[in-house]
Amino acid sequence: MAANSAYLSHPFKTSVISSSLAIAMGLSLAPQAMADDSELANIERLEVHGQQTENRNTLGSAENLLKGQGVDFSEAGGVSALPILNGMMGDRIKVLVDGADITASCANQMNPPLSYISANQVTTAEVIAGVSPVSAGGDNIAGVIKVSSLNPKFGESDSIKWNSGDISTGYRSVSDTLLLSTNATVASKNISLSYQGAYEDANSYKDGNGDKVIDTLYRAQNHALTAAWRDETQQVAIKLTHQNIPFQGFANQYMDMTDNKSYGALARYQLKLDDDGEFSAQFNWHGVKHEMGFFTPEKTGKMPMNTEGDDYSYQLHWRLPMGDDSTLLIGQEFYSYQLDDVWPAVPGTMMAPNDYININDGERRRAAIYGEWQQDLSSSWWLSAGVRFEYVTTNTGEVQAYSDMPMMGMPNMDAAAAQAFNEMDRERNDDLIDATLLARYQLSANQQLEFGLARKNRAPNLYERYSWGRGTMATTMIGWYGDGNGYVGNPDLKPETAHTLSAAYKYNGDSWQVSTTAWYTAVTDYIDAEVIGSFNRTSSADGKRNILQFTNLDANLYGARFNALYQFAETSTGKWQVLGKVNVTRGERDEGNEPLYQIKPLQTELALQHQLGNWENSLSWQWVATKDRVDDRRLENETDSYSLLNLNSSMKWQDLTVTFAVNNLFDSYYELPLGGVSVAEFKADNTNGFKQIAGAGRSFELSASYAF
Repeated sequence: MAANSAYLSHPFKTSVISSSLAIAMGLSLAPQAMADDSELANIERLEVHGQQTENRNTLGSAENLLKGQGVDFSEAGGVSALPILNGMMGDRIKVLVDGADITASCANQMNPPLSYISANQVTTAEVIAGVSPVSAGGDNIAGVIKVSSLNPKFGESDSIKWNSGDISTGYRSVSDTLLLSTNATVASKNISLSYQGAYEDANSYKDGNGDKVIDTLYRAQNHALTAAWRDETQQVAIKLTHQNIPFQGFANQYMDMTDNKSYGALARYQLKLDDDGEFSAQFNWHGVKHEMGFFTPEKTGKMPMNTEGDDYSYQLHWRLPMGDDSTLLIGQEFYSYQLDDVWPAVPGTMMAPNDYININDGERRRAAIYGEWQQDLSSSWWLSAGVRFEYVTTNTGEVQAYSDMPMMGMPNMDAAAAQAFNEMDRERNDDLIDATLLARYQLSANQQLEFGLARKNRAPNLYERYSWGRGTMATTMIGWYGDGNGYVGNPDLKPETAHTLSAAYKYNGDSWQVSTTAWYTAVTDYIDAEVIGSFNRTSSADGKRNILQFTNLDANLYGARFNALYQFAETSTGKWQVLGKVNVTRGERDEGNEPLYQIKPLQTELALQHQLGNWENSLSWQWVATKDRVDDRRLENETDSYSLLNLNSSMKWQDLTVTFAVNNLFDSYYELPLGGVSVAEFKADNTNGFKQIAGAGRSFELSASYAF
């Protein structure tokens, strides 16, 4: 069975992935170190086992698996935070769930790809920042996050029998959160049937001062059914998914999620070719109906917004060995996304008599082809080079304002904008050419140098191009930045083009594991924003916000990471080791060297780890520097430095695993550097302006998982 698993692995999971991860993230270990259970050892190629009890992170959203692995997040709803890699967030990162491209169907990106998969469903997660190989995915400039749950488990018998299962539950005191998850599989040698489900319910959490951070409550559930069949040379798998989020608060947005229902279907075929080659074909569909409005007294209002989106795609991939020392990866992919975004009229208000049509029959289509060559040049040198071409086309139909009449004697800016938008030619076509070069040099048995060079591209999304409203209310409904500002689209946006250079050194000794990396990205036509107006709903200067229009400019981002793991003792009391991390990122516009938005300040972490048999403990101290480089265009807040102490202990006994944790042990108050402003607090009391969202206070967390 092990041999079958090897040849049926996804073509992307090749040596190029491990190499690019080390280059991009600087999280480096020699291959033999991957068997180590330490945190550092699991970073280079992130692998978690959502169906096994030894994974202590089987509860909650998938983003919780990635936070501890070097991925930052722009805070949003409880299960909908947006990942950040190398200082860039949102659509600049290609997030693939089981190889499928899921688009956020919301003007505020309240339903990003990672919100559609829970932690217990995840079997592997791979993070490739910056210099990602062309085979890993296109239409991105920051990197690729690949989260997989499609990993059928087969048995040994000819008949279908019980294979494995587990049930987990957990509780978090800071938000009174209840978490549940379960997995179950029945299988034979050739057939596998499995179910995965998760449920999460949370109230608004409290900060370090004991005050409620309002409008952070949510409830979510995810379900997945998988059926697979295989023989000696091929495998077929079908997966059906469903998600239901009846409500989710977004403290840093003017609206909340009042419903999000999605269904998805995936079919994958894998075939073993001669000479250890592989072919895979995958077909995907994902549809969502998304509603925004208000559901809690913590943030009141009356304004519905309805969105429907559908993703259709297929991917064809070949992995062809070309002799003993080289491999060719080729692929052809197609993606089609359709979007309708309508804001129903509210009779008796200014939001009438018409429905506001924001995106009408919007479509974004991508056709891609790539080739990638991997070569062992010698016993010391390994090289990978690839080229990818994508043709992207976007279009949308005519739109409509709430009213064509003047508003309270003033010109109707939205009506004029709708007329101008409808009169223009709205179809846009973009050619994207990506190229990557990756190299690894083995200095010695325990030292490596790695280098990466990439040209990456991303075409604008539908909201960046086609959000047409000009009035204050309409513009503040657009934007996924959590800054309280309003945004206007720009049909003439050009694709972003990023050139990234990275270099890494790694050392793996008997007691020391050390890695360091540096990277630099120059982005031409970076999609940023320029101020075209402002508004203030208060009499105080602190209530001012800007109206911005998406625009192209040039920008530079760069940074460095250092990681070290030192095992200082292994005695009868257990194995003791110290983990240290340092991460710094900078981002600025070419003109005037103005800081870009949401760049995390210097961050360090120091952890003491202990393991004695099946008992594992860690005490970690995290320090984040003052954020004083802020984006004035978006009126970004500065934040003070802070430190957090976290305690975690886990014990496995036979089939039961129990974990106890105390996060923010000293109940420190701090503001989230990437959290945005609290629109909810501003609406409740606007005398203090737009304050930064506070982080969670002390939380006692208990979870248990039982395998059966």
